[in-house]
Amino acid sequence: MKSLFRRRTREGGWLAISVEPDAVLFAHGVAEAPARCKVTRCGARPLGAAQADMQRVARELEADRYQCLTLLGPDQYQLLLVEAPNVPAAELKAAVRWRLKDMLDYHVDDATVDVLDIPPDPSGAQRAHSMYAVAARNDVVQQCIGRLESAGVPLTVIDIAETAQRNIAALFESPDRALAFLYFGADHSLLTINYHAELYLARRIEVTARQLALDEPRERVLLELQRSFDHFERQFPFASVEKLMVGPEPSDTGMVAYLSANLGLPVQAARLEEVLDVAGGLGEDHGWRLFHVLGASLRADSKAL
Repeated sequence: MKSLFRRRTREGGWLAISVEPDAVLFAHGVAEAPARCKVTRCGARPLGAAQADMQRVARELEADRYQCLTLLGPDQYQLLLVEAPNVPAAELKAAVRWRLKDMLDYHVDDATVDVLDIPPDPSGAQRAHSMYAVAARNDVVQQCIGRLESAGVPLTVIDIAETAQRNIAALFESPDRALAFLYFGADHSLLTINYHAELYLARRIEVTARQLALDEPRERVLLELQRSFDHFERQFPFASVEKLMVGPEPSDTGMVAYLSANLGLPVQAARLEEVLDVAGGLGEDHGWRLFHVLGASLRADSKAL
């Protein structure tokens, strides 16, 4: 694997790849602060069940020109909140792994674990310091790596939707204000809250984009948002939420207007073209379908996830 990385100088930025049941979603992004981030290419390629189809897509994308990452599916990992262990940095993952042993429904030795810090109150007044632990079964991770590398994709990073969404939300932040971002997906919805471009809260809401035409799912989203904001305010009083951004949708669900009327917080539709310079444009539904792949492609090299 490392010899493959030395074959050629790779393009800057990241080629993010998400393998769906019938397609490969992709985006190549270059994060260039403070200018708008660039996406040089993005789209979808049809995918069959045979490994030869994955190899074909890798050739079409010229994946070996890039440093590549992929996204785990929502059912392939858990994001768990834990108290940050008071240990040296070199021992952090081992200490977090020990804390996860009673939180997983499988043996912790069968888990691949990474950590995502939640920065404490800069004034030092916060009582406890928390962090997120990302846990996935070893066999799931190895299967993901094996399928891509055997197809010729030089995989460097495995990412998750929460951090991909953080990357896009950070582009809409105002200085010294927290920003909430809500994305309505095909399987569930995802709420994140950023502060200083760091992920402070992530919560899945079991409501899909297709269900938003019904009153009960709308009300459930509203209630979950209110609870989440109340929790965030108690836990992080130093970071006030300025507004809620709602990500691209497959069609207009009316949720921006509904939440604006009921939430008691400014609500805006997130227009990706305001913060992303996308070569060729996003197309009619690519902003929604490719949302987390676009976010993952904007990864900063200094980020742990």
